[in-house]
Amino acid sequence: MNRTEALKLMEDWTTNPSLRNHMKSVEAAMVAYARHFGESENDWAVAGLLHDFDYERYPNDAHAADAEHPAEGVRHLRSLGVSDEICQAILGHAHYTGVARETRMAKTLFAVDELCGLITAAALVRPSKSVLDLEASSVKKRMKDKAFARGVSREDVILGAQELGVELEPHIAFVIEAMRARADEIGLRGTVAA
Repeated sequence: MNRTEALKLMEDWTTNPSLRNHMKSVEAAMVAYARHFGESENDWAVAGLLHDFDYERYPNDAHAADAEHPAEGVRHLRSLGVSDEICQAILGHAHYTGVARETRMAKTLFAVDELCGLITAAALVRPSKSVLDLEASSVKKRMKDKAFARGVSREDVILGAQELGVELEPHIAFVIEAMRARADEIGLRGTVAA
């Protein structure tokens, strides 16, 4: 599957603009890390774009390991011939599936998923509502405020960096930079001039 096909599938299954922007943000971070590690940018883009594509249809509030999100989506992806590496990475981004994150792709997807949500929330509370003037130190400070972006697991952000083998603040800065490159596409340009 290529990036264009993945984007169409994601948009066919997902109507919520915020969820679409989240998947595009994760894609941006995945592509940046693929480039950094010398991996397949297309495959990593597909994993980022599709990691939550089934969430609206199968939200999985019960956190069932083999039903709902992400299991239903992965079943569909496998029927389309999507690689096992991408499918395993998508399954591994949710703790409750019990799927180990063994590949660099899987570890990276987990490491950027919650972090992209935190960065988005931090950008949107700025006067500019932009990722372009957001700094890693500000995001790290926001992490300490338990009332801020309650839905974002700080533990997953920290564990993700550890599993990927990177220091937290440079990791945050790296992902911010990746998201800056796609600020218009992910709705985070805000009022900062180009």
